[in-house]
Amino acid sequence: MAGRKSLAGPAVLAARSPNALSPKDATRARIEKMEADRRARRRQTQLIRQTRAAEEERHAASGEHGDGDFVGLVKQWREEHAHLARPHDNNASSAASDEKICVCVRKRPLNPREIAAGDHDAVTCLHPTATVHTAKFRVDGISKYCDHNTFGFDHAFDETRSTEDVYAATARPLVDHVCNGGSGGGGVPRATVFAYGQTGSGKTHTMGGIQQMVAEDLFATLASNAGFDAECSLDNTTVSIAIFEIYGGRIQDLLNDRNRLKVLEDGKGQVVVSGLREFEAAGPEEFLQLIEQGHDNRTTHATEANDASSRSHAICQVLFRDRGTGKLRGKLSLVDLAGSERGSDTKSHNRQRRTESSEINTSLLALKECIRALDSGGRVPYRQSKLTLILKDCFASKAARTAMIATLSPGSGSADHTVNTLRYADRIKERKVGDAFAPSSRSPKAAKKSPVRKTAAAAPTVDERDDYDDDFDELDEILGGDEPAAADGEPQLSDLDKTVQEMLAQEEELLNEHMESIHANAELLTEEGELLQEVQGEDYDVDAYATRLGEILEKKTVLIGSLRDRLGSYRELLRKEEELSGLR
Repeated sequence: MAGRKSLAGPAVLAARSPNALSPKDATRARIEKMEADRRARRRQTQLIRQTRAAEEERHAASGEHGDGDFVGLVKQWREEHAHLARPHDNNASSAASDEKICVCVRKRPLNPREIAAGDHDAVTCLHPTATVHTAKFRVDGISKYCDHNTFGFDHAFDETRSTEDVYAATARPLVDHVCNGGSGGGGVPRATVFAYGQTGSGKTHTMGGIQQMVAEDLFATLASNAGFDAECSLDNTTVSIAIFEIYGGRIQDLLNDRNRLKVLEDGKGQVVVSGLREFEAAGPEEFLQLIEQGHDNRTTHATEANDASSRSHAICQVLFRDRGTGKLRGKLSLVDLAGSERGSDTKSHNRQRRTESSEINTSLLALKECIRALDSGGRVPYRQSKLTLILKDCFASKAARTAMIATLSPGSGSADHTVNTLRYADRIKERKVGDAFAPSSRSPKAAKKSPVRKTAAAAPTVDERDDYDDDFDELDEILGGDEPAAADGEPQLSDLDKTVQEMLAQEEELLNEHMESIHANAELLTEEGELLQEVQGEDYDVDAYATRLGEILEKKTVLIGSLRDRLGSYRELLRKEEELSGLR
């Protein structure tokens, strides 16, 4: 009996007291238990993978793409806060023209490029707020959570809302404001609609739709005003259009063979774009044909963020003039701003693209300060850029009204871009919008760092950016700089931005001097030809010939020396820009 092997199974062996098992049986029991645990873990892991795959398939089928964990966190946040959204009040838009500034945001759907990259929808618009859900990992590198940055505006439109909805809340009241003589503010009524956002966020698409609706409503309003002498109507008013772009510090007429234009200011402070042609439109069809022509001539280039990025600010001016005297009765400007880019998106660009990006971002900063000043009643720093100088009358007029449409890219890969866009728009309005999302007791910093947990729904904190103590930090984030604001509130640009601005100014001066040098040399060449004809005659004065030839050569030497000095200064700025771009 002592030599017989034990017939007990591993479960029986494992259940016995360790003292009752032989060392061999105890080892066998532990090994079999480890194998059983391993099989259980594998089954559990496989079940988790299958469950997650099925969940991702459900998300994809419902239009929710990207990482399933982050999609779930965003979905949970939306379910907890969906009841806090307000309905859009279409009746309130009729009173919007009485406000100096209206700021709204519009989110577009995920595009195929973002879906292919595995991005998930990281933006939620619950009117009147927009929230960016930034995907984060905890310090263990495994646990996932989201930062929630919430901003409040006059209007917030998600991807389900149409361009007609955006138009009704922003541009439609401004059409009425201009056509109906303003709202008692004094002077010629002026209105401006801006579309702002990162490259590829839908600015041009939104502005294109708004321009179509403006064409229809504008002429319909003028037709309905017939018989009212105090208002613009088809009887007493003509509609003309001028379209131009600001590209790299240069102004080009998009309806006149891209001719170069100049910005001049007369003794009365009136800004004039010299050489800009206006084209009269008799109806919506002619209006839209001119718009399309200008759009086709606009400058676009491939960038890191977009294969066909608009690299210029396109300005469409609709001018209402008295049919008899030609006097201006109203002005509506539709501005499609160039796409903003951060420094990280321009590192692989050549100098031309880097210069464009810096000039674009600098002008956007100046524009923001002008709109803020318009809303607050302070001094308007319109001289900070050519864009704001051209739009001076829109800022300086007491009857000026402005609408800003910030377009948002929803992809999780663009979350930091989108936060910068919202900060820009938030700083323009610089006030709380509504009480639907009342701030909690937490600070903005603490609120935006709080991960999603399965707790009772709490109202999201509107990010009022109290933790930023200067007005220009978002430009520094875009460009990668860290320059503070000046004490007087004027923009304090980085060394790179200052160098780029000086480059643009000296480039213009170099081109002008080169052109003048060509004309002067042509005149000297004509003078040389006449001199040679004189000396070929039978009777000529050799001393006079030598004197005149010496004078001509001296003039040429001065022209060449001046142009060479100007070129040397410009090359030094090119070298400095290259050096600063490498340090960024």
